[in-house]
Amino acid sequence: MSTQQLQTAVTTSTVVNAPIERAFAVFTEGMSSWWPPGHHLLEAELAEMVFEPRAGGRIVDRGVDGSECSWARVLVYEPPTRVVFSWDISTDWKVETDPARCSEVEVRFAAEAPDRTRIELEHRELDRHGDGWEAMRDSVGSPEGWPAMWDAYVSALAVYQ
Repeated sequence: MSTQQLQTAVTTSTVVNAPIERAFAVFTEGMSSWWPPGHHLLEAELAEMVFEPRAGGRIVDRGVDGSECSWARVLVYEPPTRVVFSWDISTDWKVETDPARCSEVEVRFAAEAPDRTRIELEHRELDRHGDGWEAMRDSVGSPEGWPAMWDAYVSALAVYQ
């Protein structure tokens, strides 16, 4: 795994022992199997995370109390090689409703062998978040940010159905 912080972006990558189709499916439709349950914006405990698998879809957290929080829009959906979604989260970790103030996360999948896939993630245009965007960059690029997600993701690959 490698991680790099650029001026207005964070990039990270990893290689997993899984076919490209499985790697893509677990990252997208299986997102709730690896995303940390404490990393959501709901007031209630998280019941489920839903990734709507299409351009124009959303990523939605649903609480045990029935509440919902749509925190991303699926901008590009090209299975099994690429997905781009918006990061509709403000610098104070609340839902951002102005698309001009949202960053983007692009994830690319490349087969290195039939059972081995390289995944490259770029969280870009973080400066769109406005004042304090550097703290958002530092947070998502920290060891507890996107890099920490890889361990959970790799574990989920082993068990996700």
